[in-house]
Formats: sequence, C-alpha cells, structure tokens
Amino acid sequence: MINDQAHPSGLVIAHTEAIRTFLTSASIDSRISEELRQLASNLASQDNVPYKPLRAIWFATESSTRPDLLRLLYGSEFVFTSPKPREKSEELKARLKNLADVAERKAYQELVKDIAPKKPIDEPFSSYKDQLGFGLHVVLIMFTGYLVGYTLFRALFRHDPIMSAAGGILGLVFGMLVETLLFIIRASSYDNRSSSSSRSKLKKNQ
Repeated sequence: MINDQAHPSGLVIAHTEAIRTFLTSASIDSRISEELRQLASNLASQDNVPYKPLRAIWFATESSTRPDLLRLLYGSEFVFTSPKPREKSEELKARLKNLADVAERKAYQELVKDIAPKKPIDEPFSSYKDQLGFGLHVVLIMFTGYLVGYTLFRALFRHDPIMSAAGGILGLVFGMLVETLLFIIRASSYDNRSSSSSRSKLKKNQ
C-alpha cells in the first residue's frame, strides 16, 4: 500500500524546503500511523511529491502543529510527465510499411520517368512482318480481283481484249475497295481493344 501511495497517478508537485521539512517531521511523528510515517520518510527523499499522499499525511497530523496547506504548497511547481506512447499493432505496422513501400516506388517512378526507356507503342502493323504480310495480302486481293474481272468480261463480251482489260481493272478496283474496308474494320477493332486495355490499367492503378 505504501508503494501504491508513493507512486500514484495524478498531480505531482516539486519539492520545496517547506515540504521537505514537513515530511521529515511527519516521519518521526508518533501520533500518526506507522504506515504514514514510512510514507513521509520515503517522500522526503524524493525529488517530487505526489499531491494525494502529501495531503493524506497533512490531514493525519495535528492541526495545531502542521503548517497551513497553502503556505506549505507556496513556491512549489507542478511536474508534468509525458504520457507513454501507444504501441502500434502488428497489423498497423504492416499496413504502414506497405504504404511507405508504395509511396517510395511511386516517387522513384516519378523521378526516373524522363530517363527510363519508354515501352514501344503497340500499333497495328508495327513490325516488318505485319507490314510485309499486309502488302502481300493487298497484292493478292488486287491480282485476284483483276483475274475475276478479266475472266468475267471476257466471257460476256466474247473475247474482246479492251472490254476484258476494262473488266480486269474494275475487278482490281473492287478488290482495293474490299481491302480498304477490311483495313478500316481491323483498325477500329484494334482501337477498341486499346481503349479497353487503357481503362483496365487505369482502374488497377487507382
């Protein structure tokens, strides 16, 4: 019980000569309990005094011999102690570490974005293989259209070379139109896929 009173929570005041003298005299005062005498002796040797035990000792002493309480406390100062910092949970520590890692990676990417090699832009026919394949496909369509037109007009106009050539040219033009239409469809499909991919990456980053 003495230790609990010697180190209670609450108001703490600094020692003064008047307080030390009072506690020293109280420690040898036979009119108060031995427990309070021991407490007074312990408090007299400390640098600071808890107010509650000091008041308890003051009330226990004879009113005729004890000093006035205001006079006893005159010149003393409050002693404030910093509260013990709260311990962070392991889950909170892990979350803070993850957030710090994410912030560090973003800061690094922002720092090197101007010097880091950029990813090649994925475009249709961006490689030589795609371009060569597309060119051969166009030539094949045009040649096929010319042959179909030439053969058809030759059968219709009884082997007239001029009309046969005109039919071949018409077939070639028709083949070019078909190839142009297919190219537009492929380009539109690629744009849609690129837009969907960009939106997906944006959602992931958010």
